[in-house]
Amino acid sequence: MKSVLENHPKLAERINEVAEVAGYLWQKGWAERNGGNIVVNITDLVDDEIRRLPAIAPAAPIGFTLPHLKGCYFYAKGTGKRMRDLARRPMDNGSIIRVLNDCAHYEIIADNPVKPTSETPSHLSIHNMLIASGSNYKASVHTHPIELVAMSHNSELLGEGVLTKILWSMIPETLAFAPLGLGIVPYRMAGSNELAEATLEQIKDHDVVMWEKHGVVAVGMDAMDAFDQIDVLNKSANIYMCAKNMGFTPEGMTDKDMTEMQKVYNLPTKRIG
Repeated sequence: MKSVLENHPKLAERINEVAEVAGYLWQKGWAERNGGNIVVNITDLVDDEIRRLPAIAPAAPIGFTLPHLKGCYFYAKGTGKRMRDLARRPMDNGSIIRVLNDCAHYEIIADNPVKPTSETPSHLSIHNMLIASGSNYKASVHTHPIELVAMSHNSELLGEGVLTKILWSMIPETLAFAPLGLGIVPYRMAGSNELAEATLEQIKDHDVVMWEKHGVVAVGMDAMDAFDQIDVLNKSANIYMCAKNMGFTPEGMTDKDMTEMQKVYNLPTKRIG
């Protein structure tokens, strides 16, 4: 069967980047078995040929009505599919979906009837919010970074801004490349509407959100951008835990150091993309 990617090199490039990120997630140990999800908005790369493609599976409910996604197209990792397999065969382990005109259902149009991730309500709700806010962000990535998840098991670190301050202070790059810090969502059942709603509240102000005792979700211009933010935050978590394992609490940069850095580099305090 001919893949939809064959005559669409730009679309193939975007989905191949998703595959590359999936490989990194697996290599880092952040994507055990079928853990983690990636959803990317591909609407800007869709032409009339793709728009004419029929559904290859029955329409499915999103769980929400998302008015800004009318007629939008996404590539989504499949439910039960492994990142390590997606890295090698993205169109066998994910699919292209189209949001219907009622903005409450989607249908699969290519290449195979691979049901999208169970976290589809959360991811599509995020993309709806991004479009509504005028953001150019195209990607949402959910994964299970080991050190960040470990830190979420300490309730003392989950107060407003506590974990962000610790992570920013570990290494200058974290403040530079994750300047909006880390939002926190208290534990919610995976795949639930409650998780989606709580995530939306945090994603308004943060590009990366921690799901307590579960993982993180990040948004970015593309899948690599979202991955990079998780990567740098987890590096700080690793540094913190290494210091604790050596028997001391790391000092970190001072508030003065971080304030000076924010001013010198004119770091954003809200989403600009």
